[in-house]
Amino acid sequence: QAPVGYWDPLGYAKDGDAVAFARRRSTELKHGRIAMLAAMGYITPEVAGKFPGYLSYSENLKFQDVPNGLAAISKVPALGWFQILAY
Repeated sequence: QAPVGYWDPLGYAKDGDAVAFARRRSTELKHGRIAMLAAMGYITPEVAGKFPGYLSYSENLKFQDVPNGLAAISKVPALGWFQILAY
């Protein structure tokens, strides 16, 4: 990593294992991308709005009624979570 090297405060790369270093680097990139998508998933409904219509007809729950973030976990019906996880 010429000319300045890389930041490794915990010394994970001191052993010189190139395979482990490449794996850690690719894992860090993957986690960073997931974090960016999660941030956009939180921000976008606030800025662009939510889908029109119902999330659940049987419970009379509209998309507009579901809050953003962790508060949405308790609002989504159990069958909805099953569909999300089964997908």
